[in-house]
Amino acid sequence: MNRPERGQGSGKFTVSSEEGRGEVARDKVVLAYSGGLDTSVAVKWINETYGLDVIAYTCDLGQGQDIEAIRRKALRTGAVEAIAEDVRNLFVDYFAFPSLMAGALYEGKYPLATALGRPLIAQLMVRVAKEHGAVAVAHGCTGKGNDQVRFDVTFQTLAPHLKIIAPVREWKWTRTEELNYALEHGIEVEATKEKIFSTDQNLWGRSIEAGILEDPWIEPPPETFQWTADPKTAPDAPEVVEISFDRGRPISLNGQDMDGPRLIEELNVIAGRHGVGRIDHIENRLVGIKSREIYEAPAAIVLHEAHREIEFLTLSKDALRFKTYVSQAYSDLIYNGLWFSALHQDLMAFVVSNQQYVSGTAKVKLFKGHAMIAGRKSEHSLYRHELATYDEGDQYDASAAQGFIKIHGLAQTTQAKHQMLKGTGHRLELPSIIPPS
Repeated sequence: MNRPERGQGSGKFTVSSEEGRGEVARDKVVLAYSGGLDTSVAVKWINETYGLDVIAYTCDLGQGQDIEAIRRKALRTGAVEAIAEDVRNLFVDYFAFPSLMAGALYEGKYPLATALGRPLIAQLMVRVAKEHGAVAVAHGCTGKGNDQVRFDVTFQTLAPHLKIIAPVREWKWTRTEELNYALEHGIEVEATKEKIFSTDQNLWGRSIEAGILEDPWIEPPPETFQWTADPKTAPDAPEVVEISFDRGRPISLNGQDMDGPRLIEELNVIAGRHGVGRIDHIENRLVGIKSREIYEAPAAIVLHEAHREIEFLTLSKDALRFKTYVSQAYSDLIYNGLWFSALHQDLMAFVVSNQQYVSGTAKVKLFKGHAMIAGRKSEHSLYRHELATYDEGDQYDASAAQGFIKIHGLAQTTQAKHQMLKGTGHRLELPSIIPPS
């Protein structure tokens, strides 16, 4: 009998199947289950290869799927239990927004949507494994991508006693062989041999790879994109959105307070219809290869742009400069699957302190694929009109400039006088772009 349960306040559902339960209980494995070809085939393959009962685990990160349907499909596919949870708030509050506060854009472009989702999924799988006494965890990652690292390292960190099973990495089948296995075992799959792209998505972004996209010279065809309009056909009038931040976190959109998932969802729609958020990146993977990746991240791109502008208003020059180093280290850490590291704790401690005055509102104009800053304000602004203005009310003390300039340039003028301009046998020429006469 199917028994739905809702965990109090967690959006959790559990459904059990009586199939496959013999008198002797078998050991269990928790499988990250998406409902796609790889993980559906993996249920039966793990049963046959390892003799383990499969607990299918699915969580909603805002990928736009019906997790109830996915859960029931897992049971039909042979899982002895299927668990699914709505963890969108967890994902945004503890993964996406902290990465925004840190300014984490991998190689200056990728907002790390998939990379941010994997450690959360793995952490929740470890919890399920402990609750159900499982001896192993499993995922559907290939041996060529970054996700296998993110899952495996998290498992090894949080639960080193659990065995890790990676069917796709182990079986090394072609797509045709995998489809044939599904057909032979009566496994319900929607995939076909003509699948165009490999995709993954959550609230923070959508990634698209493989197929024709593997040629970096070819422009992505229109069917690559689902969240963003073609800038050529986007509205001919710009749209301005106002985003407010409190200590680095977005708290309202267009003057309306809202929680993180709703803000991201609405901004994805608004920015997407203006063609904002398309990213085409030749990416350096952790495993040592370059890959061509296409991303759609309308909300993430706009939020990063708006957040930077509030930082420009509220952070000192030195804090801004140092933050760039932290942002790169933080994005590398996420990309490389080291979310649960001591270094992450150290970097986040800096970020939280660094962001304590990053509060204010940014206006962003969306038009034909571009997100342009149209204005910004903050009660903590270090931009002071009375110091910056050339008009009435100027409080800048220009009389101090001459002495400041002499002190500022003293080291350079001293070196030039006693070394670089001195007639010695080892005379150094002053650098110049003007050819000697």
